[in-house]
Amino acid sequence: MTMAIAIIFLLGIGNFALHKAVLESRHPLLGHVPWFVHMLGGRLTLVTEFLVLLAALMLAANGWPGLAWAYLIYTALNALAAWLILTGRI
Repeated sequence: MTMAIAIIFLLGIGNFALHKAVLESRHPLLGHVPWFVHMLGGRLTLVTEFLVLLAALMLAANGWPGLAWAYLIYTALNALAAWLILTGRI
C-alpha cells in the first residue's frame, strides 16, 4: 500500500507539471474553454487536479492500492493531451 501511495504522489507531481505547462503555453485551444476555467488565472483547474490527486491518495491509503493503475492511466492520458497541445499537433 505504501508503494501505491508513493507512485500516485509522484505521478501527481508529473500531472501538476504538465497542467502548468499547458496553462502557460497560451495555446489558442485554451480560448475555447468555458469562462470559469479562466477564473483565478487557471488556478481553479489546478485545484481540481489537486482534488483528483487527493481522492486517489486517500482511496489508496484506505485499501485500494490498485487505484495506482487507474491513476497511471489518467496520467498517461494527461501526458498525451499535453504533448499534443505543447507540440502544436492540435
